Order: sequence, then structure tokens, then C-alpha cells
Amino acid sequence: MSETTYTLGLDYGTNSVRSLIVDTAQGKEIASAVCGYPHGEQGIFTDEKNPDLARQHPADYLFGAQQSVQQALEQASDADPSFRADQIKGIGMDATGSTPMPVDRQGNPITDLPAFQDHPGAMAWLWKDHTSSEEAKEITTKAGELHPEYLNHCGGIYSSEWFWAKLLHCVRQYPEVIEATHSWIEISDWIPAVLTDTLAQPVRNLCAAGHKALYHAKWGGYPEEIFLQQLHPELARIGRSLRNVRTHAIDQPAGRLGKEWAQKLGLTPGIPVATGALDAHLGAVGSGIRPGAMVKIMGTSTCDIIVAPLSQELPFIPGLCGMVPETVLPKHHGVEAGQSAVGDLFHWWVDRVLSHSGDSHESLTEAASKLRPGESGLLALDWNNGNRCLLCDPLLTGVLLGQTLQTQAHEIYRALIEATAFGARMILERIEQYGIEVDTIIACGGLANNNPMLMQIYADITGRHIHVSKSSQTCALGSAIAASVVAGLHTDIRSAQSSMCPQVETKYSPDASATQTYDLLFELYVKVHDNFGGHQEHPASLNELMKSLQRLKSKNSLG
Repeated sequence: MSETTYTLGLDYGTNSVRSLIVDTAQGKEIASAVCGYPHGEQGIFTDEKNPDLARQHPADYLFGAQQSVQQALEQASDADPSFRADQIKGIGMDATGSTPMPVDRQGNPITDLPAFQDHPGAMAWLWKDHTSSEEAKEITTKAGELHPEYLNHCGGIYSSEWFWAKLLHCVRQYPEVIEATHSWIEISDWIPAVLTDTLAQPVRNLCAAGHKALYHAKWGGYPEEIFLQQLHPELARIGRSLRNVRTHAIDQPAGRLGKEWAQKLGLTPGIPVATGALDAHLGAVGSGIRPGAMVKIMGTSTCDIIVAPLSQELPFIPGLCGMVPETVLPKHHGVEAGQSAVGDLFHWWVDRVLSHSGDSHESLTEAASKLRPGESGLLALDWNNGNRCLLCDPLLTGVLLGQTLQTQAHEIYRALIEATAFGARMILERIEQYGIEVDTIIACGGLANNNPMLMQIYADITGRHIHVSKSSQTCALGSAIAASVVAGLHTDIRSAQSSMCPQVETKYSPDASATQTYDLLFELYVKVHDNFGGHQEHPASLNELMKSLQRLKSKNSLG
């Protein structure tokens, strides 16, 4: 009888890091531990004067890895006294992105220097940092003039959430940081480099490079030096540090676990560490993504992931986050879209606006679930953190229409949920409009697992059956799947998925009556979306919109 083997998946989220230990033959998750980032507010440094700023301290990533892995090992031993740490044969990891940070020539974070320990510009620039909106516009304009092919693979507009925009903003706002900086690196590359003692020459993952940093094999890697030079000479200098770097997909190793970190984690030195990737993309792997299946990773924000064989020629699809080869599955295009605020939007309403009211997510959900579609008379836009897709504009803000003196908190709560579902439908219809078939929707993440009302609303608004992954840790599971391949326990990602991905546990089916009402509301949503988003040259008139909401409210408030 062969010995049971395991792999370890590390999932670096917005507020914490999770360690997951998985049986590579059956996919059983035997241990899971979470460690919150100790610095800032729930791990994030913010600025009351600048709500767009969101930074993290690199030391938190290392602290989180050590704490969560040790806790997971203890948990595994408690669950199975025969478990041994040397049964873990590989490590994989994912992280938020684009979350890059400046490093010195040895690959160490600039925050290691005494002068920059608490400097906001020297920290990791979290994905939700939108301070670089003007730089993103400038990059979009310059690429449109010199290299439109760059934009064809990122939906036509470069985002303030991404690598080069953040770097350019740092150059201009924090020249003292740039002076001490040799290069910039995504944390999904930096963590594997730390673990494998390859900080001076780290592997860069195709996922973050392709979707966030304009990397593509068509033009030989990262953007050409002349392009970066015209944006700023310092960008060109740092760009040179990225020439001839190794770029790998998730089925290739970043290196092997070094002795120092093996001792810190309690693992075997020399086991392979998989190349990292963005959390949503490995969440899609952990959800069993395949051609035809859209995976929705639903958390503080939402990412939608699709794959298509490399043999299929994909058209330019405006408004998506990116279409890049081998960023999700090897030998497949990776297609990404998403929304900037979903769980964050609900937390804003409950934990900030209603913080002293006594209301909770549970009480509001209970009250909101009793409402019929259209009964509140409300319509919202889910842009409180900007619009990631399809308008790609971080400066757009939220809208709530239809409120009266009788409007209640749970009605607004439901309207915000509906707004995120309408935004999800916009993305789905855009993808299908350009010929990419979606035969299955798989949802995963905290929202999908914990809020049946929300998932039913999504099914009703999209008119689709929505499957929910049985695993509540799909990002970490995807990382563990990648680890099983680089450890030689599975031949490729698809075969690893067949063994390690659990079967779908829950399915939500659309209610025909609710969908009919939501179709009418969606028509109004599109009008508001296009008008406030500047999407149409000649926007439709909104003078009847509020009255339309009132008519729907009257119709759906009847017994």
C-alpha cells in the first residue's frame, strides 16, 4: 500500500494568508489555517485624506506564511496521528494582484532599509490601490499611439490597479524610494523566491506578468524600452531589470524549498515550489475550470475567469481585464474580467454606514430575502470602488436611485447585491457577444458558500444555473494542485484537477418569474450604466427611469 502524499497551498488574500494541506490522490483537505496580517487596519495601510491608497507591509507575508503553515501542520497531526510533515511533497502559492513592491538588487524589499521601514511608497501596493489613475490613462494613451497591440490583450484600457501604473506613480510621488530601488516584483513572484532562495534571480509568473504588466511572447516579453522611456526614464531603467527573466506557467517550478525556510515552516528541504499566480486564476483551477466553464471567484471583489484552447483564435474583446496565453491552464488562453467591489460593497453598507445601527449581514439578509424582485423600487450601480469591467474606469463612483422617505436599510442592501449581479451579467453578455461559449457557471469564495440569497439573485438575474464549488478554499486548492504537478505526483494540471477537485455541492437555478422582472430592471440598469459611465456618445434619456422603478415597485408589492 503506497503512502499518502500531500501538497501545501498558500493563498495570500487581501487581509490574511491561508495554508491548506491536501491529499493529492483524493483531494481531501485535511488541514487549513489562517493568519491575519498584523500591520495596518486588517493588514492594509490606508490614508483618510486619500481613500485610493491601499498598501501592505512585506513583513506580514513572511509572518503569515510561518504562522499559518505551523498551525496547519499541528491541525493535520491532530486530525491524523499518523500524519508526518515529510509527506508534504510540494508547495504552491497564489496572491492578490497586481500587488507589486520595490526591491533592491538582492531582491529584498526596500522596507528592510531603516529609512523606509514605514514609508508608504516602499511597501507593497495592494491590488485595490487606485492612486495611479492618471498614470494608467497616460499609459493607455501612449500604448494607443505606439503599441496598440499592448492594449488588445488587456481590454483596450490599462488599469490603475496594475504594475506599470503603480510604478510610474511611485516614480513621481516618491523619488526617494525609486532611488533606492533596483526592480519591482509581484508578491506572487516574491514569496516563491523567498522560499527557494532565488531572490536575486526570481522566476516571474506568466499570470501576473501577462495580465498586469503587458507581458506577451508576441513582443518578446515586457514592453519595449523605448515605450517605457517615453513614459519616464526610471521606468526604462527598472524595465531593464526585467529583461531575460525566467517566466513560467504554474506547472513549472520556481525552485526548491531552501533550508532556512524549511526549518521555519517545519517542512522538508528541497521539495519543489511551484511558480506562483494570481489568486483568482488559481481559484479557477481549484474550481475545476475547463473550456466552456466560467468561474466566478466571489470575495471582496469578483474575478471572472474563462479558458479557451490556444488553437482557438480569440478576438479583441473591449472592456475585459486581459486575454493572455497559459495564465490559467497550460496550452490555453486565459481570459479575465471582474468587478472591483462586491463583498467590499456590502461591508461598506453594513460595517461603515450602518455600524451603529445594530444591523448585521445576517439580519439584513433575512429581511432582504423576503422582498420580491423590483419590490424595493431601487436601482444601484456597483461602482463604489470604480468599474473594473467593462468601462475600466477607477474614478467612477456608486449610484443609488429610487429611494424615498420610506426606503429601509435592507432594501438598499438587496439593491446593492442586485447591482453586483447586473454588473456580472454585463460581463457575461460581453464575453458571449464575442463568440466565447459559456455553458457552465461555477461560483466559489466566501460569498458563494455563505449567502444563498445572493446566489439565487445571481441565478435569477443572469438566467443561468450557477454551481457552487464544494471547496471553500479554491484558491489555496488550486495552489496545491499546481504543487502536485511540479512534485511529479500528477502529469499535468487537468489530471490533477480530476483527482483533487471536489464535485460541485450546490446548484442554484433561475426562477422564471423573477428573471422576467429582472430583465426589465436590467434594461434600466444598462441605461444608467451607459449614461453615468460615458459609454454612449448619445446616451438614452433617463427622465422616465424613476417612474419606471415606481411602476415595478407597485406591481411587485401587491400581495
